[in-house]
Amino acid sequence: MKNNPKVEDNFPWDQTMRNHFTTFPKFLISSILLISILCIFYTVSFSNSSNKDLNIITAVHGGREEVAVAPPPVPSPKPSPSSKTTLRQIVFGIAASARLWDHRKNYIKLWWKAQMRGVVWLDKGVKPGIDDHLLPQKMISGDTSKFKYNNPKGHRSAIRISRIVSETLRLGLDDVRWFVMGDDDTFFVPDNLVRVLSKYDHNQFYYIGSSSESHLQNINFSYGMAYGGGGFAISYPLAKALAKMQDRCIQRYPGLYGSDDRIHACMAELGVPLTKEPGFHQYDVFGNLLGLLSAHPIAPLVSIHHLDKVEPIFPNMNRVQALKRLNIPINLDSAALMQQSVCYDKTRSWTVSISWGYTVQINRGIFSVREMEMPARTFLNWYKRADYTGFAFNTRPVTRHVCQKPFVYYLSKVSYNKVMNQTVSEHVQHQVSNPDCKWKMADPSRIERVEVYRKPDPNLWDKPPRRNCCRVLPTKKKGTMVIDVGVCGDDEVIELR
Repeated sequence: MKNNPKVEDNFPWDQTMRNHFTTFPKFLISSILLISILCIFYTVSFSNSSNKDLNIITAVHGGREEVAVAPPPVPSPKPSPSSKTTLRQIVFGIAASARLWDHRKNYIKLWWKAQMRGVVWLDKGVKPGIDDHLLPQKMISGDTSKFKYNNPKGHRSAIRISRIVSETLRLGLDDVRWFVMGDDDTFFVPDNLVRVLSKYDHNQFYYIGSSSESHLQNINFSYGMAYGGGGFAISYPLAKALAKMQDRCIQRYPGLYGSDDRIHACMAELGVPLTKEPGFHQYDVFGNLLGLLSAHPIAPLVSIHHLDKVEPIFPNMNRVQALKRLNIPINLDSAALMQQSVCYDKTRSWTVSISWGYTVQINRGIFSVREMEMPARTFLNWYKRADYTGFAFNTRPVTRHVCQKPFVYYLSKVSYNKVMNQTVSEHVQHQVSNPDCKWKMADPSRIERVEVYRKPDPNLWDKPPRRNCCRVLPTKKKGTMVIDVGVCGDDEVIELR
């Protein structure tokens, strides 16, 4: 009888499984060996890494090894922060014309200091003067006849002026952080300019200035443009970038009106926006600056432009004489110049507004600070047909009510008391004819002079901006009001009542 194979022999997977069971111990042993090798490798690697991080030191003492862990390495000290910007590190480029030089150089002499650096760029040469040592160096701008200019209302001198920063850069002066552009009819407060620019990193691209007071001017040109008459600042690296491309840029904009809109066009191509600082003043206005200066923004006063277009800032004197008087408080406490404080004489129901170094105004009645910080419209719009809506900021009307007209006291003198560490400024009433007020309340006309006491604070702008407080002090001096101005106390509030 033929032998039948076992049933199991008919299943091929059975043989395969037997082969797997036979090789399984070998596979297991190989896996264990591989895992062991990997563990040893990673242990050694981790140990080396740890030793590196912990800075393990092995030393031999008395025939045995001792391991000590050194403290982590001391990081290299960070470079000290850059020192504050000095006046010497700011270079001015002043736009001027030979035709107006003999007149306008008198403005520059008022604010220019011996340690400053800069160039007055003229369209042609002028005769040397005996006062040249009191002024910046004079140079003649480069030829711009190759550039196209087709604006029907402007003048092609705008091209020359727009290149002032680049031409000043190419002089190769050392240790320059900022280039500042301005006109020959601009009055600068140099120490306040330093305070403003010190807030910014001069190693970065910065284009700093402000817009016009005229809404229509800003509409016609740009709210994002720094107006050159009011002055603007360009950091050194940005000036280098501008100089490399400016001539090509100028050729692309033959239809623009002035120099500052050409600068702005090039800044737009460089991708650098305007950093606004409210202390740069274009003053595109006519008339009396009293309303603007007595309600100055809470920011350092940097510049005043259009000196030939507005009235002297102090009455009964010419423009140069008025600015000379302004230099007196500038030399004593430039940080506080034109800073407004508001307080109340509650016993007489008066509102008092002080613009330090300039004016004191006394108003019958109680007015809110919100109202007093709006400039009164003592000035006219740049566009004769524009009304108050043509200004680029809030204003308030000059009152017609005889009882609500402010009594204005202009600065007559100021001194510094070293013992008390305070300035003492005297303000004298500006005599104007006023009809009698019928209100049954105290009459400010009996106050002939106002004394203001203030401790100088050179670090005023290193802190967050805040309006100073003022306090009306009791006095036995006849016809005199005495006021203290200074940092507000912990819980001091300028309250209406």
